Amino acid sequence: MNLFPPDSTNSRNPVAPRERRADNRPPDFAEPVAPGVASVTQLIAKLSEYLTPAELKKVKEAYRFSDEMHLGQVRKSGEPYISHPIAVAEICAEWKLDAQAIMAALLHDVIEDQDVKKDELIERFGAQVANLVDGLSKLEKIEFQSQLEAQAENFRKMLLAMASDVRVILIKLADRLHNMRTLGVMVPAKKRRIAGETMEVYVPIAHRLGLNNIYRELQDLSFSHLYPLRYQTLSKAIKAARGNRREVVKKILEAVKNQLASSGLQFEVDGREKTLYGIYKKMRNKHLSFSQVLDVYGFRVVVDSVPNCYVALGTLHALYKPMPGKFKDYIAIGKINGYQSLHTTLIGPYGTPVEFQIRTQEMHRTAESGVAAHWLYKTGDSNITDLQHRTHAWLQSLLDIQQQTGDSAEFLEHVKVDLFPDSVYVFTPKSKIIALPRGATALDFAYSIHTGIGDHTVGVKINNEDQPLRTELHNGDIVEIITKPESRPSPTWLTFVRTGKARSAIRHHLRAIDVNESVELGQELLAQALAVRNIKPELSDAVIERLLAETSAKSLEEMYADIGIGKRMPALVARHIFGLMEGDPDLLPSNKPIPSSEIAPVTIYGSEGVAVQLAPCCLPIPGDQITGQLRRDQALVVHTCDCLPAKRVRAKEPDRWIAVQWGDELNRRFDCRIRLLINNEKGILARVAAEIGESDANITYVGMDEDDEHSMTQLRFTIQIKDRVHLAQLIRNLRRVAGVNRVERERS
Repeated sequence: MNLFPPDSTNSRNPVAPRERRADNRPPDFAEPVAPGVASVTQLIAKLSEYLTPAELKKVKEAYRFSDEMHLGQVRKSGEPYISHPIAVAEICAEWKLDAQAIMAALLHDVIEDQDVKKDELIERFGAQVANLVDGLSKLEKIEFQSQLEAQAENFRKMLLAMASDVRVILIKLADRLHNMRTLGVMVPAKKRRIAGETMEVYVPIAHRLGLNNIYRELQDLSFSHLYPLRYQTLSKAIKAARGNRREVVKKILEAVKNQLASSGLQFEVDGREKTLYGIYKKMRNKHLSFSQVLDVYGFRVVVDSVPNCYVALGTLHALYKPMPGKFKDYIAIGKINGYQSLHTTLIGPYGTPVEFQIRTQEMHRTAESGVAAHWLYKTGDSNITDLQHRTHAWLQSLLDIQQQTGDSAEFLEHVKVDLFPDSVYVFTPKSKIIALPRGATALDFAYSIHTGIGDHTVGVKINNEDQPLRTELHNGDIVEIITKPESRPSPTWLTFVRTGKARSAIRHHLRAIDVNESVELGQELLAQALAVRNIKPELSDAVIERLLAETSAKSLEEMYADIGIGKRMPALVARHIFGLMEGDPDLLPSNKPIPSSEIAPVTIYGSEGVAVQLAPCCLPIPGDQITGQLRRDQALVVHTCDCLPAKRVRAKEPDRWIAVQWGDELNRRFDCRIRLLINNEKGILARVAAEIGESDANITYVGMDEDDEHSMTQLRFTIQIKDRVHLAQLIRNLRRVAGVNRVERERS
């Protein structure tokens, strides 16, 4: 009797069970049937180099269990499915991961595919192995609203598991690498989907962790499946070009070896091949031809110490002339993923550029294997490398983003932003180096130090000069953040921050402080929508109970808040309420509609935070006739009644517009645009700016356009004023300034 029949629910082509021993247990080292397939014998041989006999015994137990669970299961290519976990474990063994990680690699699909419970894994192999496997397992049993949401949740779970134990992502990368190596048997559509996912998420993660070998291989494999014709064309071109390059490479190698030997250095030097995707990316981004990209020769020099890196640099500069601006010192300031090397480009024989990377053996190991090169899970903090500290800090930032983000897709969006490999390196006033993604701003810098500092930021000094918070940072900048306890995040910050941590922290804060305003606004909007149907806003307990049950809102306040921030449309909620009342004649209102003139408009005070937005196209100010547009996920947008863009949209969607009015007590200033036509003469701008200040207005933007003859100049200002009366007084004052020919408010 077979104790382990094929699982009828298996999604991967169940086949007849393999022959088993008399005791119904699989042999310790069942060799795969196909040549070239991963072998457990080879795996054990690799593990024997660094694991103890006791640890090897546990690994064999995990293999037996995995073999039993995957019995009868085959891959698309036809080989037994167990060959895949073995191959994943073999890749992990190349990094010399510990026994628990190897066991998790062998077991990584048993929860997902074979419905093995986590409790069973804890009982058999311990909590740490079970947690690793659980972190790797997808959430197939949970129903999501869309495939995108399911995918985002899978990544969220995996990345959070990685934040507590980086071995999760190392095993996952090994799993993805083997799947990519064997992707050829899949249908084209599935190849493209998996390759696109790999390029978008797993390639940046491999780069971020410094796993350059995996990073490069995953890139090339993804490229070959996303663009097969381009890949084949480039591959053939490179093979043809290698023969022509051989003589030049040989000549450079001989000259470099002789020059380094004459300096008494211990060194290794070899040629460095560009990846196919690297060549393609350079051709596409820099608009270069194939010959231009390939006409650069790359070499790597490995020496025995850091001082000798600089000795080798000077020796090479004596051999060939360096190209100005083509030297980078990644030893003094290492990359964010731990990479360290000296980079220099020299003018070689025949005038061809020659790129050199100079590093130590330790740096070379880190460059190839990243965080996996320093595997110290059982050592104390005193032995943890700088690379591991930086990796831990990044993983901890994932947990911070998760705490501030409830939505899986939003979480993945923030994390992907931080995975872009290009970085800038800036300094704190105390000379501490902070690495940020390319394009990061001063505000991103503030949030990278601490969320509390970012939330209270009011200003920044870059290289001892005051700069706007949106200023983009560059390598070597010294950044000093100025804070005030009463300062709070602004919704406009979301338009220019670059990092996921800053974006999620700002959104989290805005959600928290705007709940009350959103509830009040939602209550007003719903009351107005109900009034259109002649329904009083005071709903009965029975209607409220049914409404909450059918809309999945936890409370009436949550319903109001959702309306206030634009998640629910008040007209649709009002229609739903009307439908609930139809079953109770006593609750139904009379059929007599309320005239629109009697429906109370929503009052706008201008201090509602993100719940109410003043349209940037027309910038309404108190005193203007205004109207409100209900936009999904933007709550209420207020326009002037004569705004041309608003009129066009209203003609298409009249149901999304409501009556609004200004409140009586307005304690803030409002942005307004004005345009002046002036004589192009000395001192005119100073006179205009002084008059604006004396008129109790504040300038937030100024722009200037000259005509062709330079006789007249057009000035554009964005100013902050109280209302239309204040604006009228300001315009009268400006018209009296000498040299000002015309002043008018600038409309949309």
